[in-house]
Amino acid sequence: MADAAANFLRHLRGAEPPLPDYFSVACAHQRIPHTLLAEIDDFIALFERVTRRQAWIDRVTDQVPAIARSARPEVCFFSAWDFHLPPDKPGDWQLIEFNDNGSGLLFAAQVNRVYYQLFLADDIAIRPPPLPEDLERQVQGMIAQETRNCLNTDTPDGVLILDDRDSLQKGRFREELGRLAELCRARGWRARVAAPEDLTWSGASLLVESEPVSFVVNRATDFFWQGDQFSALRQAYASGRVYIAPNPFSYATRSDKRLLDWLSRPDRDRELGIIADERALLSRHVPSTWQVSEDNLDALAARKLELVFKPSQSHAGLGVLESRDVGRHRLHRLLAKGERYVAQRRVDKGQLQDANGDPLWADLRVWSWRGQRYLISGRASRRESRLDLEPPGGWLPTFEQIQAEVACDA
Repeated sequence: MADAAANFLRHLRGAEPPLPDYFSVACAHQRIPHTLLAEIDDFIALFERVTRRQAWIDRVTDQVPAIARSARPEVCFFSAWDFHLPPDKPGDWQLIEFNDNGSGLLFAAQVNRVYYQLFLADDIAIRPPPLPEDLERQVQGMIAQETRNCLNTDTPDGVLILDDRDSLQKGRFREELGRLAELCRARGWRARVAAPEDLTWSGASLLVESEPVSFVVNRATDFFWQGDQFSALRQAYASGRVYIAPNPFSYATRSDKRLLDWLSRPDRDRELGIIADERALLSRHVPSTWQVSEDNLDALAARKLELVFKPSQSHAGLGVLESRDVGRHRLHRLLAKGERYVAQRRVDKGQLQDANGDPLWADLRVWSWRGQRYLISGRASRRESRLDLEPPGGWLPTFEQIQAEVACDA
């Protein structure tokens, strides 16, 4: 098994283009039953309906920064849902969070395909994952379609992949952003990778070193663009002449973790427009979540071992608190500093072993665009309680099991 794992990693590092050495990959895989994925498809369709209703939009944007209140038409093709599948009852899968700028898309397709070709190509119970080049063409097509939908043209006037300066220099997905730019150039579009401070607004165009861009794939994690470095981006956004996704409106209405409070429990269903059959599905698959406030922090601290505490505005597991370290005084200090946290019912992850027999805990990531699923992946963590992708953990080859009678590995 150790030789097989080494062979897998050797193929990934030797592929064209090679997977970066710093990008960790687990030497294991998970199979997700097609019936379970069909249920998740129904859930994603429900999520899309609920979060696009005017009643929902009006309520969730009531107290957000002004920049996030105006409706926008953009739909991000990086949209990703993260689920946990309890090992004893995978059918009781739970939505942990939604991200409109989910990382790892191009890398995950490469990981899935290499693993499949090495170990699973003869397994008729597995649906072959998309070839990376097919997914790349699909991404190009999604950019073209969004350009037509939002800018009324067939060709973007320059594509910008935007991320924070530090992420562009040291982030785990910096090379993936470069690959995305190369895909755009292969389609004949000008494409750049830059940080917010590299941008200027001419009064008519968003510029990167004097070159105009009209299509922005936003990976920056200042979700409401409140820093000074976002001045040009804010002006371009206000003009309506530039596609930018995700953006403050999509974040406020879809990605902010405080929204899981309203999705998970029926308290505000009437004002949000959520009806009975929608509530049944939401309550079954969204674990109970609460925005931490002075009114509930005592009760939440008393139940801390049942809960996960995380910032409502965060990414990549940053800011998650160890449950044993949570207490009412710490929560009170966070609130006093203006930190916004949510407490979510803890949900077990799927369990598996890597090629050396090391235990790992897996989640499921599903990418979808305009309600259509197009890629699945997963992350295998060394720790049960939180995301830890250091080896032997890492991104996890994930496949659709098309024979329902075969058990799910995750």
